[in-house]
Amino acid sequence: MADMGHCGNGGVLIYSIHFMTNRPAFALVLAALIASPAASRGEDWPQFRGLNGSGVATGTDPVPTEFSFESGVLWKAALGDGISSPVIVDGKVFNTAFVGEKDFVIYCHDASTGKELWKRALPAGELPRITPPNSHASSTPAADGERVYAYFSTLGILAFDAVTGDEVWRHVLPKASYLMDWGSGASPVVHDSRVFFVQDDDLNSFVICLDAASGKQLWKTPRPEMLAGYSLPMMCEAGGRKDLVVAGSGKLIGYDPATGAERWSCASLLRTMMTSPVVHGDLIYLAVQSYGDSTRTLKFALLEWLDTNQDGKLAREEMPAEFLERFDASDKNSDGLIDETEIDTAFQHENNQAAGGNTIQAVRGGGTGDVTKTHVVWNIDNKSPSNLSSPLVYRDRLHVVKSGGVSSCFSATDGATIWDRTRLKNFGDYYASPIAADGKVYIAGRNGFVLVLDDSNELTILAKNDMGEEILATPAIAGGRIFIRTRENIFCISGEAR
Repeated sequence: MADMGHCGNGGVLIYSIHFMTNRPAFALVLAALIASPAASRGEDWPQFRGLNGSGVATGTDPVPTEFSFESGVLWKAALGDGISSPVIVDGKVFNTAFVGEKDFVIYCHDASTGKELWKRALPAGELPRITPPNSHASSTPAADGERVYAYFSTLGILAFDAVTGDEVWRHVLPKASYLMDWGSGASPVVHDSRVFFVQDDDLNSFVICLDAASGKQLWKTPRPEMLAGYSLPMMCEAGGRKDLVVAGSGKLIGYDPATGAERWSCASLLRTMMTSPVVHGDLIYLAVQSYGDSTRTLKFALLEWLDTNQDGKLAREEMPAEFLERFDASDKNSDGLIDETEIDTAFQHENNQAAGGNTIQAVRGGGTGDVTKTHVVWNIDNKSPSNLSSPLVYRDRLHVVKSGGVSSCFSATDGATIWDRTRLKNFGDYYASPIAADGKVYIAGRNGFVLVLDDSNELTILAKNDMGEEILATPAIAGGRIFIRTRENIFCISGEAR
């Protein structure tokens, strides 16, 4: 539907004359326009990768193919350091940043003009250790039209009034602990007036549900078998039932969104889970790369990161203080060392000794109990997945991209290869996940180039667009506009640009 605000006065006058001759009809249409959220806000992208994290725009507006940092830019705004993604609701764009080495900042801009509507700066306090290229502003907010919800590692989850920017509530969470100092990166989602958040770290993992209006905790479910991960919780409706689906170390788990009770689990995943699943119908798609292989759980990264004297063993004095209890549990012979006989199982839960490797799989939602043998629809051992970039399912094709600028595509129906590990002609790292709209797939590289692929059974590159700045955040698409978050700025790309 055309935006009446862009029709000009002549168009509005024609509509007014037509309906004023029929006052009952005019009243009904006016009431419908006021009551309908879609009439006021059009297409939204309310969380990381849009509706339910799908990465697919819901609108039908044409989306630009060719653009750059100096062409096709409707507006640009400076934010500050960050790798979180933009979200768009009710014609407003929300972003987070870390500014001046001391403040978390959340911004609200007008999606059409880039005008700053409000911003709120919050003192960050004592910051945790993080590993580059992560940022203290790595968590993507979520919005529902009334409020915007943001997570900051030292503050917890905060809700702000979407119109005024006033802080509505704050829910403090335990600070996450990462054995190798990866740092926080999990993002909240909002669904049916509830905020869901998963904190999978190396010490005390959990999934929590808060009331969106008040911030009151409705339930919290521990995830003791999980290690550090950044997978986004998803909703999956199967068999007339809706589950909150969370991927983590070794397992995909379905929870009751009302109570947090575990309904089912599928032990088909790998040790480290940094990518998010994608739900399409009643199927849950996952693409995972995890350090190691399928026959052993040894993680050399532990030695590379923590073995400061490089003797091939982990000593108790080499451990961060918060991990000493976990170290002692892994030190089976209590000699103060984790050696080659103990490191295979170090820091992992005894009931979840997941290994490394590569996998792309489709799991059917629903079920009860252990569904590993009944609900895995297909599973292929393929070296295409990234350990950072999540898969995209678009028009029955599953796309993945990995560092080096390598693209692969598979049938979402049966996992059959459409193309495998083909160069995108843009070498480098890929942290952002692919997204899709208007029959095209958009892939942003860390080097600042955004590749546009034709949605077809052959790898066809339509454009290679230079944004001139580092990109680690996944772009967003709403109302025919592309919102690209670089390390320091937000760009709005649109056919409206002059």
